[in-house]
Amino acid sequence: MKKLITLFAVTAISLSAVAQNAKQTEVLNVARNANDYFMAKYKDPTEPTNVKRIRPSSLWTRAVYYEGLMALYGIDKQQRYIDYTDTWANFHQWTPRNGIKTRDADDQCCGQTYLERFVMTGDSTMLRPIRENLQGQMAETKIGYWTWIDAIQMAMPIYAQMYKITGDRSYIEHGMKMYRWSRNECGGGLFNEKDGLWWRDADYVPPYKEKDGKDCYWSRGNGWVLAALVRVMDQLSPKDKIYKEVKKDFIMMCDGLSKCQREDGFWNVSLVSPVTYGGKETTGTALFLYGISWGLQKGYLKEKVYRPIADKAWEAMVKDAVHKDGFLGYVQGTGKDPSAGQPVTYDKVPDFDDYGVGCFLLGAVEYYKLLGK
Repeated sequence: MKKLITLFAVTAISLSAVAQNAKQTEVLNVARNANDYFMAKYKDPTEPTNVKRIRPSSLWTRAVYYEGLMALYGIDKQQRYIDYTDTWANFHQWTPRNGIKTRDADDQCCGQTYLERFVMTGDSTMLRPIRENLQGQMAETKIGYWTWIDAIQMAMPIYAQMYKITGDRSYIEHGMKMYRWSRNECGGGLFNEKDGLWWRDADYVPPYKEKDGKDCYWSRGNGWVLAALVRVMDQLSPKDKIYKEVKKDFIMMCDGLSKCQREDGFWNVSLVSPVTYGGKETTGTALFLYGISWGLQKGYLKEKVYRPIADKAWEAMVKDAVHKDGFLGYVQGTGKDPSAGQPVTYDKVPDFDDYGVGCFLLGAVEYYKLLGK
């Protein structure tokens, strides 16, 4: 009898492992499809973008795509991903958009991928311009650069990366000074601890309200911050006091986000005001999936509460946003609030489609890892 019970147990475990592997394969294939669509559309990564005006391909929208591509490479070691990345980075001489002297977080965002490649290769060419750029910013007395919450994702992880690479704590300390200024001082403080959500910038701090009287919390803006917190913690020891500080904000955000997920698994463009700008939106949903999947793996989030949230988010995007050819629907165009790029629909092509793919890849890869636990 004991042998029979053992046999049943082993069989059950084996079937569970098979199902798990099948689900991971499905997620990986969806991620590959979305990325293949993008790489086929933009065969030459050095070509500038042309949306109303010419911009170099080192702008923030493209930089976010490469964050996603590097994440995909982490679970899918295809050399073509590296070749595509290095062609792009070499063309831009591993330098921030608009040069070494820029202080704009959007310009600095490409540095996240440059530094990832430095860690992989040890080639100082990939490090030197970003280091010089950050040192110049750190030498100034001004810390109030991140006046919009998107900037936290664009630049804060770079300071954490440089700390991990060099061991020089001044990098992460300066990054945290800038973060705390945005969190606590800009517009009176952009983070509402009560709701666990962020106002996009000082223009949206109360008394600003949506038409239904609710606060304006922009989905993708909050997604940027959640992603930034994850990417910073990934560079630090869990024993680090800054890790613990950032972790508190991360958990508060996840709690706030858990309360406003839609029944279908997406999040609204305006997180708590569906009457004003409700509707499905892929980039915010993908970034929330990224953060929540990471938090589940770390054991920071309760499985019974957050695992269904992650599962619903993934299934919603696959079912309603991902086209058969890999194009992503329900991607809100660029802007600064829920009203931008409306209407957000299944078939509408956003003004820039690169950051949407990057966000989706970050979420897909982290969910893939969660399934493997």
